[in-house]
Amino acid sequence: MTNRQHENSNGGRRVAVRDGANHALLDDVAKQIIEQLQEDGRRPYATIGKAVGLSEAAVRQRVQRLLDSGVMQIVAVTDPLQLGFNRQAMIGLRTDGDLEVVADRLAELDEVDYVVITAGSFDLLTEVVCRNDDHLLEILQRLRAVPGVLSTEAFVYLKLRKQTYTWGTA
Repeated sequence: MTNRQHENSNGGRRVAVRDGANHALLDDVAKQIIEQLQEDGRRPYATIGKAVGLSEAAVRQRVQRLLDSGVMQIVAVTDPLQLGFNRQAMIGLRTDGDLEVVADRLAELDEVDYVVITAGSFDLLTEVVCRNDDHLLEILQRLRAVPGVLSTEAFVYLKLRKQTYTWGTA
């Protein structure tokens, strides 16, 4: 996959934009390294090297290439509830005009964690993490103010039953 990395308008966190497929870096060893890191993102390179048959230095180089190319990221996944974000929602948006332009504008908002162009009832889906219902309402108003957004529908999360990032490799 080719990923474009860009910063939001406030110079804040980086956002990955997935454009297409790029499997050149993904030989069987790279896939094994990814799977090792999906199990434990802090696993030592020496341990990974033993599992995949490479030296620690070779694993370090491979991981760096995977990171630099945007194939993967190594991040801390947090529980929003424990950080004071008591409301999460998936928001479906119907739009008019260039979907990619609208998607890019939505991606600039700090509270928006996920933006995807879809087929079906909605043109776009966004996921937001909010402090409370008032904060969610504020975000909905900001989303509706984005040029090209015709309507929104919020699906408030009541309870998270499963969240995983270990889907492996193809």
